[in-house]
Amino acid sequence: MFSDKDLTEIKNHDLTVSQIKDQIAQIKSGMAFSKLKKAATVGNGIIKLKAHQEAYFITLFDKRSPDLSMVKFVPASGAATRMFKFLFEFLNDYNISEETIQEYIKRSGNEDLDVFLNSLEKSPFFEEVVHKIHKIIPNFNDLPYNERCFQFVKTMLEEDRLNYSFYPKGLLPFHKYKNHVSTAFEEHLFEAAFYASSKNKASLHFTISETHHRNFNEELNYILEDVEELTGKKFHIDFSYQKSATDTIALTSDNELFRALDGSILFRPSGHGALLENLNELDYDIAFIKNIDNLVVRDQLEEVCNYRKILAGILLEIQDEIFKFLRLLDSNNLDENEIKSISKFLITRLNILISPDFESSSIDSKIFYLKEKLNRPIRVCSMVKNEGEPGGGPFWVTDQKGTVSLQIIEFAQIDISNPDQKSIVDNATHFNPTDLVCGIKNYKGEPFDLMKYVDQKAAFITNKTQAGTDIKALELPGLWNGSMAYWNSIFVEVPVNTFNPVKTVNDFFRSAHQVKK
Repeated sequence: MFSDKDLTEIKNHDLTVSQIKDQIAQIKSGMAFSKLKKAATVGNGIIKLKAHQEAYFITLFDKRSPDLSMVKFVPASGAATRMFKFLFEFLNDYNISEETIQEYIKRSGNEDLDVFLNSLEKSPFFEEVVHKIHKIIPNFNDLPYNERCFQFVKTMLEEDRLNYSFYPKGLLPFHKYKNHVSTAFEEHLFEAAFYASSKNKASLHFTISETHHRNFNEELNYILEDVEELTGKKFHIDFSYQKSATDTIALTSDNELFRALDGSILFRPSGHGALLENLNELDYDIAFIKNIDNLVVRDQLEEVCNYRKILAGILLEIQDEIFKFLRLLDSNNLDENEIKSISKFLITRLNILISPDFESSSIDSKIFYLKEKLNRPIRVCSMVKNEGEPGGGPFWVTDQKGTVSLQIIEFAQIDISNPDQKSIVDNATHFNPTDLVCGIKNYKGEPFDLMKYVDQKAAFITNKTQAGTDIKALELPGLWNGSMAYWNSIFVEVPVNTFNPVKTVNDFFRSAHQVKK
């Protein structure tokens, strides 16, 4: 099936023929949808804290943090292209000689453009774009309004100008302060100083594209001294790339291996689930995971970041109980009452439904079962109230063996054509903002092998176009859903104002990204 050239390419990706055949079989068999039993809600899979409980967990974390090794893990490799989608449509579709901007907006329905143009001066990149335009077009201020708008967008996006869409979100102008414009990369350092630091040291790990490594290093060298002075912290910053061994192949619509024009196999990055390999190589007690674009300006940091301390405080309290029980189980000196106490903990605190045949099992079998359930990585995840957008989030899910567990499920994993499944999604109360804290060491202080806790069947099959050909591509189980399917999970409701992603350029105009005058 494979030529010598194919075998060399496969080997160069640190893959095996067996793995490639498995990928082909997985794509051919199609995507296995999750079977939703019901949505997780407050009191049934989601914890809602009272003010005094929040204060307790913040205090607990602050007290314990000096003795912990912590890292903030930030996926930061994605390009910013999708942020500017409606602006690219404008550049491609607007006929400046035949219509005004307003006529174009009315014709195309591109109302996002209207919002953008009316808020330009609030954008973090306004001065940089204007400065660049004046270098290219000295008489820019004398141009008609339509031409000025067109040239502004063109200067932002075109390759021979500022080329913003080429860069990752982490390196774009992100927040405009009185004397400084920060990047998202810089803002993550300030945030880490607030809650992911121990003994005045903060560690961050960014997963990036190798193409932009030099740019990230340049930004780090430019900002580090000032950030350390302003925060009073020392920073340890690591970078890693998505591993080539996590790349996947694609098939044509006829289930043939897709090849490039030169006959070589097309290998594609396999989604954020591939980053589990990067997380697995870190040696820390606790890892905070947060997307690169979910940030606030610094005068709002304390309120938002306190909720990460709350998550970490919950993690520490739960871990203490788990570790205590595991040491007791190791002693093999338990009576039935202690077995019942541990079983109750699994049900009430870890959302684990005990197997029906547990009660009739021997003591040794019960001990083995409880150890296996307790000795796993643990994650405490933010959940935000759904304000009208149905989609992925926290659900109770039934697997192929009939076991029900609490999971984070992405919208693509749900068979929305099934009326029962659609009804569950439509009535869900919360969604996943991808803001979590993870315990990645066991009760003996040893790092877990995170690769052992992945649901490989939770991979995604996506339909793409490559060089004009329709292809079926394989993505690994997502980092915070299928890749963590067999972790112990605790979901906590947090306010919606803790979730402030920048998905389109217009999100910069929201209050979370505007510095108060």
